[in-house]
Amino acid sequence: MPRRHNTVYDNAPVKWHVLKQLRPYLLEFKRRVVLALLCLVAAKLASIGLPYVLKYTVDSLNGDLTTLALAVPISLIVAYGTLRLLNVLLGEVRDTLFGRVTERAMRRIGLNVFKHLHNLDLGFHLDRRTGGLSRDIERGTSGISFLMRFMVFNIVPTLLEIGLVVGLLLFQFGWSFAFIIISSVICYVAFSMKATDWRTRFVQQMN
Repeated sequence: MPRRHNTVYDNAPVKWHVLKQLRPYLLEFKRRVVLALLCLVAAKLASIGLPYVLKYTVDSLNGDLTTLALAVPISLIVAYGTLRLLNVLLGEVRDTLFGRVTERAMRRIGLNVFKHLHNLDLGFHLDRRTGGLSRDIERGTSGISFLMRFMVFNIVPTLLEIGLVVGLLLFQFGWSFAFIIISSVICYVAFSMKATDWRTRFVQQMN
């Protein structure tokens, strides 16, 4: 009876050790990762500051607009445009800095998987269609790039932005508005995790 080799799909949700295995590739380019994170934080701060600049711009247009008073809204409009430009520019710089990190990780992980396949016993290659694994290797290495970007540029900035927004609402409008935001985020995360687990079963069956 042929032996059955476990696949990734046998260990249904993704384990945290998978993320830990990506840590060496992030630490190898610490400077690039730190600079990318600084660009990310600066872009989020610019994004948070945009509504305030727009508010002060609209408020400054009330009343008589003398030549001297007209300089205030013009300056605020320039500041608004600058923040918008920085928000986009810093995002592009962030992606450029992090691109080398993901490409190096994809290349090294793909090479390690290829070496691992060559070191497996003959029974593995006889029991399975080894050629079909090339598609899985390609999809896996592409998923590494997505996972690293998602971990660094989605989870971390989302938590940062939620913290900034909750802090601003708590400072200006009281705990009730902050509580509504926190409750909404918790409900959204819980629903997303449940829906993802439910959907993953069907994706695994199709694969």
